[in-house]
Amino acid sequence: MNTSRHTTDTPTKRIHGTQAIDRALEVLSSFVETAEQGITDIAARTDLSPSTVHRIVRALVANGYLAQGANDRYSFGHATLVLGQSARDALGFGTALPILEQLGGETGESINMGVRDGNEVVVVLRVESVQPLRFDQPIGSRISLHCSSMGKSLMAFSDFDIDALDLTAVTPATITTTKHLTAELAEISKRGFSFDHEESIVGVSCVGAPILDGDGTAVAAIAVQAPTVRMTPERQMHLGRRLTQACATIGEAMRLTETG
Repeated sequence: MNTSRHTTDTPTKRIHGTQAIDRALEVLSSFVETAEQGITDIAARTDLSPSTVHRIVRALVANGYLAQGANDRYSFGHATLVLGQSARDALGFGTALPILEQLGGETGESINMGVRDGNEVVVVLRVESVQPLRFDQPIGSRISLHCSSMGKSLMAFSDFDIDALDLTAVTPATITTTKHLTAELAEISKRGFSFDHEESIVGVSCVGAPILDGDGTAVAAIAVQAPTVRMTPERQMHLGRRLTQACATIGEAMRLTETG
């Protein structure tokens, strides 16, 4: 792990002449966390005028990216389903889902897979827990790197400048100093998996592990999430070892997909 190298991430810049595309993407993105919306809902979430939103929505409906339901409510259309499935397969994530489902069946807990986007982890796949007492994060959810098991696994197995992080306290257990985080990432790189002890959500603990490419760099991570009352130290260690095995299988399958 190298924590001194500066990240190559740069702020997203709007390309000249693409305002209409940017706005259409903002409208589509607003449905990630809210599956059904009206024009005024979309306008509020995107800071666009209702007339502009209405024009964009009409175009997206015409092309199948949105569908119009009752009472002028809109949701994702069939074209987004096809696009999402194609992207998932092209990125190799389709090979991961059966393995996540197996983990969910073995543990009875929620399983997430996430990728890094800037200083956050974005959930790209999930398997819901069957337990009555559970915690689920929808696809598209974002979690800060420093307070999530997936985020810490991603950082521990990649070149990352932790000084660029805003170590804001999300809960009383959140790591808020560079010294503490650096020490923990070093431990994770030795152990092979990470923990989140109520650092993001009070009452929820997680175990995470990285999915590595051929060079040993993390390209994604998976995590088991459960109420802290079910996460004994012994169980966390067992889950960590099991996740490491699953990640190795996923990583190999993803590399075969890329070369095939």
